[in-house]
Amino acid sequence: MAEDMRVGTGFDIHRLVEGLPLILGGVTIPFEKGLQGHSDGDALTHAIVDALLGAACLGDIGVHFPPGDEKHKGANSIDFLNYVVDLLDGKMFYVQNVDATIICEFPKMSPYYDAMRANLAKAMRIELDQVSVKAKTMERIGPIGEGEAIACQAVALIESQM
Repeated sequence: MAEDMRVGTGFDIHRLVEGLPLILGGVTIPFEKGLQGHSDGDALTHAIVDALLGAACLGDIGVHFPPGDEKHKGANSIDFLNYVVDLLDGKMFYVQNVDATIICEFPKMSPYYDAMRANLAKAMRIELDQVSVKAKTMERIGPIGEGEAIACQAVALIESQM
């Protein structure tokens, strides 16, 4: 029997607004603006959640955490990731690795990579070397390049435990 390995992709974008904390990968980053969202706006974790759900053919983040549902207002997105890993476990899948990219002009993300990777690895119950987080700019082009938003994309590989 062939091994059952599956790949999923995820993408999320949120507007940057003053007066909110900037949270990515469960890390609060000092900055004058934060990501607007129904939950904590953690676009990095949201993209990973969608990648994992997609790999397992379990819908998307909006199916499991509807944006209009008041019980998710201000929620910690790492809790969403824990929930999805529990779903995967119930389907006999585990996370093999995740590769994620933060797309933003400011602030500089590299000082926070290790903390993000640690939070994400812990939530996914995998080793640190199974999680990649990096950042790219938009060369000041478009809404992201003009500092109006941050986007994140992720690719996840999951594998059957059977």
